[in-house]
This record gives sequence, C-alpha cells and structure tokens, in this order.
Amino acid sequence: MISRISGRITGVEENSIILEVNGIGYELLIPGGIMKCLNLPGAEAKDQETVEFITYHYYQTDPSKSIPVLIGFANSVEKEFFEKFITVSGIGPKAAVRALSEPFPEIARAIDSGDAAFLRSLPGIGLQRAREIVAKLQGRVGKFGLMQCQAHPAEAPQSVGKDIVEETIAVLLQLQYRSTEAEQMVKKAMQRNPEVRSSEELLNEVYRQKLREE
Repeated sequence: MISRISGRITGVEENSIILEVNGIGYELLIPGGIMKCLNLPGAEAKDQETVEFITYHYYQTDPSKSIPVLIGFANSVEKEFFEKFITVSGIGPKAAVRALSEPFPEIARAIDSGDAAFLRSLPGIGLQRAREIVAKLQGRVGKFGLMQCQAHPAEAPQSVGKDIVEETIAVLLQLQYRSTEAEQMVKKAMQRNPEVRSSEELLNEVYRQKLREE
C-alpha cells in the first residue's frame, strides 16, 4: 500500500491534483476542506518545491475491474479524522472526499456539538446521515477540532515517547501549534483533569478547555 508520496504538483482541479513523481503523474483526490487550507502552487509555476502528502490508498471495485485510488492529506492527523469519518455506515472513501468540503476542525466541532444542521449542509449528507454521524462520532473527535489550516503539506514530528504528555504535545506540534503554546495548553488541561489516562483523553480535555477560552 502507498502510505505517502512526494513530487511536484502539475495540475490542480476542484477535488484533485496531479503529482509528478519521477516522470509519472499520479492523481490524488483531495477533500475540499483540505484544498481550502492548502496554498498549492499553480501547475505553471517554475522551480516548484517537492511537496509530500500522506495518503489513504484503496481499490475501487466493480464487477469488471479494480481501480487503485489515492486520497491525499497534509498530515497524519487529517488522515486519522478521515478514517474515523468513513466508519459511519453508508459513507465510503469517495463520498467522504466530496462530503468533507469544509475545513476539518469546523466539521469536528459540529460533530462534537451535535450540529446536524451544519453537517447536513455538506455535499451528499442529508438529515438522517447527519444524525448517524453525530451518533457514531460525538465525543470521539475533540482533538480534531484543534486542527489548524496548514499552508502546505508536510509531515510534522511524531511522538517521541510513550508518556501521554509527550504524545499530546507531539500531536499539537503536528497541528501547527508552537512548542511553548502546546506545552501551556497541555499543562492547563492536566491541571483541570489530572485523571486522564491517554493522549486522546488529554487532547479532548485541551479541546474543551480551548472552547471555554474562546
């Protein structure tokens, strides 16, 4: 399976790009919410930097053929949110690419707050599906509400240890928070709830804390 890919962007469409890798052009589907955040170079730009995408790779099958499909993300946290989103019954990878048309943190906050009206405004998501998304994912996507728009695709540092504080700070760094800012956010969250037992619980506490401060 292809887990990441890097190259030069030679074409940009509404929900996809062409990435040239050693003379071969790969089509990557990109959710609209990510496209809105990325500052992608135009296909005509000269001396483009090589950019890297984390990928979700699957095969779209029908009775006569199997087609490999690549979906691109700026970092592994975006991919994780996508993978949670497609656990909802009736939402496959291509439908999710279309539906995730708004920035991921906005969608995560809508899920966490049970905002079915916002969710049903997403392409292909009706009222019943919006309710199913809330029922399946509410309370499980808090950390994704902490994501920030990223100027270009790049993989940030990964967790440097098993300690949940270090893991949580590493995720916040990946979400483009400054080191000192991430440390303060985690410190406050730990003070509010010293009983957290995992990085996911701590990130959810950071998210709830950030909502109170807004």
